[in-house]
Amino acid sequence: MTNKSFLHLVFALTTIAGCGSEKHKEEEHAVLAVTRPARRDTEIVSDAVCQLRSIQHIEVRALERGYLETVFVDEGQSVKQGQRLFQILPSLYQAEVQKAQAEAQFAQLEYQNTKVLSDGKVVSPNELALGKAKLDKANAELALAKVHRDFTEIKAPFDGIVGRFHVRVGSLVSEGELLTTLSDNRKIWGYFNVTEAEYLDSMAEAAKGKAMVVKLRMANGKVFDQPGTVETIEADFNNETGTIAFRATFPNPVALLRHGETGNVLITKPLHGALIIPQKATFEVLDKKFIFVVDKEGVLKARQISIGEELPQVYVVDHGLAENETFLLEGISRVKDGEKIASKFLEPDEVLSHLDVPAE
Repeated sequence: MTNKSFLHLVFALTTIAGCGSEKHKEEEHAVLAVTRPARRDTEIVSDAVCQLRSIQHIEVRALERGYLETVFVDEGQSVKQGQRLFQILPSLYQAEVQKAQAEAQFAQLEYQNTKVLSDGKVVSPNELALGKAKLDKANAELALAKVHRDFTEIKAPFDGIVGRFHVRVGSLVSEGELLTTLSDNRKIWGYFNVTEAEYLDSMAEAAKGKAMVVKLRMANGKVFDQPGTVETIEADFNNETGTIAFRATFPNPVALLRHGETGNVLITKPLHGALIIPQKATFEVLDKKFIFVVDKEGVLKARQISIGEELPQVYVVDHGLAENETFLLEGISRVKDGEKIASKFLEPDEVLSHLDVPAE
């Protein structure tokens, strides 16, 4: 290497070192933002997977054996209570009714003749009683035959929506065979599990006469426009999961929700007078949260804090920080414990206004 080249190299290294030194000095004299925790009312929203069920969901089954003659409705159709759904070929059962009617008429005539003879003292009262018993039996068999015939016509037991058909016209159906389902979707039950802590919180609110109100986030990410009210709680906790099942009832005026859907129940817990700090103001050491508190002389002191709740971009502090204390907001990675800094104070409301913080 020539002397000239060596001098150029020394000059370049000196220049770089000088720039780095100047940059370091600038960082040492940089003015860092500090603030105080904010005291405000806010809320926590937790969610739980929810299974949706109609308040009435039944299986519609054949009550008699025979060929399916007619289907009066279609899948997914809304029906009214008492509306005809299916007709099983009634010929055999109609014939049995006619036979029973004939036997009942014969028993009626026989009884009337016996009564005339009994009135004339021709036959004993026991003969009349026997004739009456035969008539009652014939009438009972007629009524039973009519019941079997009526069972061939299957009607909706309540207002609802018809499910998928499991048979078609002409099918030979057996007694008890599944034909379809029927759902009453005017209200929907949502079943979801909560932790023991959430259960105890809800019981505390219930003791104050406040019903637990929840919202439903549907599968498309939108929140259902009707809030639900928790009306029923299961008897026992699940020992394996440590949770207990709640049932919320959601009004379903336009039948948007259907039996078998899934979603997420949104449970809102209000926090009154919570002490809030930005998450970016903290750092972590061995799974513990710390923050740099700034004293009156501008000296940094690392302090462990206890986090009560975690919200989007902010923490709710339980212990370790007072409302009137100042802490470092930014530049945490460039400072160390015991260092003195130059700072500029930002109001807590100004800091939180740039964050996504839920408020009541």
